[in-house]
Amino acid sequence: MIITISGPPGSGTTTLARFLSHEMGLRWVNSGEIFRKIASDKGVSVNELNRMAEKGPEIDYLIDDAQRAMARDGGGIFEGRLSGHLLEADLKIFLKTDLRVRAERISKREGKLFDDAFREARAREESEGLRYEKYYNINIDDLSIYNLVIDSGKWNEKGTQAIALAGVMALKE
Repeated sequence: MIITISGPPGSGTTTLARFLSHEMGLRWVNSGEIFRKIASDKGVSVNELNRMAEKGPEIDYLIDDAQRAMARDGGGIFEGRLSGHLLEADLKIFLKTDLRVRAERISKREGKLFDDAFREARAREESEGLRYEKYYNINIDDLSIYNLVIDSGKWNEKGTQAIALAGVMALKE
C-alpha cells in the first residue's frame, strides 16, 4: 500500500505520517527530512536552500527521484509537499491549516518567536509555490488530486489521526 501525506509546514504531516506508519506497519519516507539533510550538508538554512532551489530544479529532482525509487521498492507512507502529485498512491491525504495556527506550532516546536516562524513559513510557501509552478506546472493550492483533505486546525491531533486512519481502513475493506 502507498499512502501520500502532503501539507504546508506546521500542518501536522510528520505527526500523521509517523502515526500511520506505526499503525499500519509501513515504512515512512519523509521528503522534508531529505531536504533538510541536503541543506545541512551544504551548510545552509532551509530558507536559503529554498532560494537556491528557485534557480534550478536539481535539488527538487533529487528528492523526487528518491521518492519514486522507494515507491518502486515497496509500499509506505510518503510524506512531502509534492508526494501526492508525484506518486501513484492508494490514498492521497492533504492536511490544511491556517498559517497563524501553523506558525504557532512551528514556533513552539523550533523554539522561535511567533513572528519569525510566521515570516519564515510564509516565505517558504511562496518559494515552494513558485518552484512547483515553474518546474512542474503544479498549482500547490489545487487540492483536487487528493482523496482526503483534513483541516488539522479544526481537529486536534487524535481527531486528525482518527479521520486519516478511518480512510486507510476503508480502503482495506
